[in-house]
Amino acid sequence: MTTQYPFSTLRDLLRYAVTRFGQAKLAFGHGNANAYDEAAYLLLHTLSLPLDMLDPFLDATLTDTEIAKVLDVIEKRATDRIPAAYLTQEAWLHGYRFYVDERTIVPRSLIGELLIEHLSPWISQPHGVDAVLELCTGSACLSVLAADAFPAATIDAVDLSADALAVARRNVDDYALAERITLFQGDLYAPLPAGRRYNLIFANPPYVNTDSMSRLPDEYRREPTLALAGGDDGMDVVRRIVEEARNWLTDDGVLVVEIGNERRYAEAAFGGLDPVWLSTSAGDDAVFLLHAGDLPD
Repeated sequence: MTTQYPFSTLRDLLRYAVTRFGQAKLAFGHGNANAYDEAAYLLLHTLSLPLDMLDPFLDATLTDTEIAKVLDVIEKRATDRIPAAYLTQEAWLHGYRFYVDERTIVPRSLIGELLIEHLSPWISQPHGVDAVLELCTGSACLSVLAADAFPAATIDAVDLSADALAVARRNVDDYALAERITLFQGDLYAPLPAGRRYNLIFANPPYVNTDSMSRLPDEYRREPTLALAGGDDGMDVVRRIVEEARNWLTDDGVLVVEIGNERRYAEAAFGGLDPVWLSTSAGDDAVFLLHAGDLPD
């Protein structure tokens, strides 16, 4: 028996998806900025079409099976509020594709755009960087970007979650970087070899304060709480990263930490320090840098 749908083309389903997402008042921020971009991505991915070629297929007639498959994805996104990255099990960051699922946060760190620029001018000679540490690595997407940004470096990547590290392992293997990126399970610096020193330490740690956690959209609640919640002021993990960083940095090393919208809490927590606030696409308030010499011993 053939099912009769009120849709026949990709254009029909795209229009429907945008309307459906708007009616559902979805929250975006896991890779796409609006309902149209999200709908286009989900439809193209579901139909195994090139993600950068929507126009040639807009008026292509779809089979009932294809329509049913697309409608199922649209409803999971609209009704269950599942982030698109979890539905497709992939996330894109600066042209890099990463595997992702519910075991880890969806990649979206602002540190990525800084790594693409080799952290210039704060690191003047990328080829001179030989040791990098990422704390709270999650899917290891930033470690993969760091491997390309600093081609002579070996990279240690740490996460408390064994589940997140299973996702990280898949991404490290997908990029054939197992010989350069070493994954450690544990609490921040605790699992690292004694005496190790790094030219660069960076982290996108949990930094959402308790009040903000209570108001997160449902899409963000789908992500592991461990990767988001940073305590009353959001700085619980950030404090520990900063307090111990000097013990792990080379004398000319730098620490880079993303703190999202929590600058006022960061400044209150580290009032005795003088961080450099780095410019990103989100402004000048979301990522700070500290030189090893400015950190407490």
